[in-house]
Amino acid sequence: MAASLGRRPISLMASSAPSDPGRRRRLLYGRRKGPKLSPHKEELRRSLLPQLALPLESGRDPRRYFAADVGDVWLEVGFGGGEHLIEQARANPQVGLIGAEPYEAGVAKLLSKLEGTDVSNIRIHEGDARDILEALPDARLGRVFILFPDPWPKTRHHKRRFVQMEMLDTLARVMAAGAELRIASDDAGYIDWVLERGMAHSGFAWTANCAADWRIRPAGWPQTRYEAKALHGPPAYLSFVRRGNMGG
Repeated sequence: MAASLGRRPISLMASSAPSDPGRRRRLLYGRRKGPKLSPHKEELRRSLLPQLALPLESGRDPRRYFAADVGDVWLEVGFGGGEHLIEQARANPQVGLIGAEPYEAGVAKLLSKLEGTDVSNIRIHEGDARDILEALPDARLGRVFILFPDPWPKTRHHKRRFVQMEMLDTLARVMAAGAELRIASDDAGYIDWVLERGMAHSGFAWTANCAADWRIRPAGWPQTRYEAKALHGPPAYLSFVRRGNMGG
């Protein structure tokens, strides 16, 4: 059996994982610091970030991370400049949004967008999203976003890609039955990589019924700054639903 988005066919056999999981964990992203931040953004990191930082606690119900009552919690892995995260928070005030971003500049951009607003349902983890996933109890997330991640296009770097079979195991554990996993990319190789693993995993089902389902950005899916540039080609929007049990 094979799957494709009109490019090359792809096998549904998972690739072998690197023999050193610890090394894979260290290599998912590069350096955390970029160009020097402006004095204002540095001040926001000192003053606003502590108010919004996620106080990770193993086994804690993620709804308890928010001051107001929230009915559900969603996670964005690598929020970049925060455009999508803040729009989701505004559109869904009853939902708690957790954003993970290891890069200081991305966190600073989000803080600058949040400054002076009344958005109160965002919590920020300036670090690896796997820290959050490891701390979460089972079946607590209603939606997970992985939007335009680094595709690590060179074959020798594929082990650095966030979407791996092991990661899908983790996501299946922390996502509630019926929860949605949204993954977008403008890199054809990465799209095929995600489809290969997502369709092979018993915990998830791809929801597309026709080409428009993945070619056209769905309603309620705000555009990111990176997506607007479409650097590598037309984006694809993949949506998977968490099956009711791992046996599917």
